[in-house]
Amino acid sequence: MVRSLLTVLLLVGGAALAASPAAPPTSPAKAAPTREVATFAGGCFWSMQKAFEDVPGIVSTEAGYAGGTTVNPTYEEVETGSTGHAESVQIVFDPSQVTYAQLLDRYWHHIDPLTKDRQICDAGHQYRTAIFVHGPQQRALAEASKKALEASGRFHAPIATEIVPATPFYPAEAYHQHFAKEHPIRYGEYRIGCGRDRALKAVWGDEAPTH
Repeated sequence: MVRSLLTVLLLVGGAALAASPAAPPTSPAKAAPTREVATFAGGCFWSMQKAFEDVPGIVSTEAGYAGGTTVNPTYEEVETGSTGHAESVQIVFDPSQVTYAQLLDRYWHHIDPLTKDRQICDAGHQYRTAIFVHGPQQRALAEASKKALEASGRFHAPIATEIVPATPFYPAEAYHQHFAKEHPIRYGEYRIGCGRDRALKAVWGDEAPTH
């Protein structure tokens, strides 16, 4: 009797499974968004980070140090000029929303590309302008953009901005991150005192950024 009941249950269960609709096919997994990295030095990294942090398509920005030899340098060490680093900003971006060429265009308009080892009121090798390229495609785009500027006839002096391979990037101390956003009054005082907007206007005219 027990065996007969078990047989009936198995037959009923099998029939129910056969009658039930097949599970819908699962959707193919979506590919993870593509991310790329760009690294720029343009003088004060407070200003460089501000120039990029709210651009659509940029995932994150980080102020830090690039182009030097000292491992894990501190701000105080970089400021002596002895580590070889430049104050920089490292950007993670989605190339489907903003291209590297567009980032280059924004970068040029937020710096004075004609002055070597200085940006506005900040002097020293640590305040040089540099494009740290991540691979041959970025190098080709960076060199093309630099040549286009040189051929434009806008400038009557050579462009001093370096195009060099990316080196290890070391994030700056926490109090430097997003400084303009976190400390708008202090940053505003620095920017006005430094004369950054006036200097960029002198270089770029009507194409100068407004903030």
